[in-house]
Amino acid sequence: MALRRINKTQRRKLSIFLRCIIISFLAWTLFAISSDYNFTKKASMTYVNLPENKAFHPLQSDTVTVNIKMSGWKVFMERLRPDTAKIQVDLSGLKSRNFIVFGNQIGFINRQFPGDKQVVGVSPDTLYFDFSKQTQRKVPVKAVQNLTFQRQYGVIGATRTVPEYVTITGPLEDVASIEYLETDTIKGKDVNTDVRTVAYLNKQQRTNITIYPTFAEVIIPVGEMTEKIIELPIKVENSKGVTSVRVLPSKVKATILLAVKDYNKYTSRDFEAVVDLEAWKDHNVSSLPVIMTKVPDYCQVLSIEPQNVDFFVRR
Repeated sequence: MALRRINKTQRRKLSIFLRCIIISFLAWTLFAISSDYNFTKKASMTYVNLPENKAFHPLQSDTVTVNIKMSGWKVFMERLRPDTAKIQVDLSGLKSRNFIVFGNQIGFINRQFPGDKQVVGVSPDTLYFDFSKQTQRKVPVKAVQNLTFQRQYGVIGATRTVPEYVTITGPLEDVASIEYLETDTIKGKDVNTDVRTVAYLNKQQRTNITIYPTFAEVIIPVGEMTEKIIELPIKVENSKGVTSVRVLPSKVKATILLAVKDYNKYTSRDFEAVVDLEAWKDHNVSSLPVIMTKVPDYCQVLSIEPQNVDFFVRR
């Protein structure tokens, strides 16, 4: 079948047609991105201007939906890189009532957004709060760390925080449920020396709790580690009902990773290796695994040789 050839006039008409389509598309795109649209997105709340001497408990989630008026281009960018906005809510109105109306705070919220984004509404429009008697207590600070170390280095002692305790204030039921407060995660790579830093305390979304102080100094001792082989006698547990038990071998060699400064500090008296005869009584096994039941803090058992031992029982 012969292909139909397009003459010069037809090619010119087709070219004009395609140009018109492209120009129309560009004109529509420019019109679309320059027009204003209402766009909704999630926003997490933090509270400011908390009422003094009043404890409160929010009766709704700490996340709301914000309706924002913005250009089509901004809408496109928001859809391309979605995120959760953060807004501050003024609670000074709780001095005389137990609810906050967002309609009265649109101006305050708009000041938290760029000028090319206008907040026109928030859902839900009203926040309700439950007031209860305020109480306070002291809770310990727990440091959270995610450190990686250079080869043969590690944590060689207890982590300290200054202060060790902080004061929390809030509703009785919320304060009573908090046993400790964690810091923000302390991160580091290829660490080979002590870590000393200041970390803020993590409220864990408890917006009705106040903390004093809000941060703590954290000291993590880091030092060089080495291996030490310690020979340990094997102890037998749950041997009641038999005359005697003999294990072969009677000792094991444990390879321990510990701080260089503690190399001469720890001896076989600081560790304990046992076998449990209950496994033989229940399952009639022919050998028993060696279990480390006593290991000093900041020491790590790398290996035990042998891991299983033979035994002889005299009833």
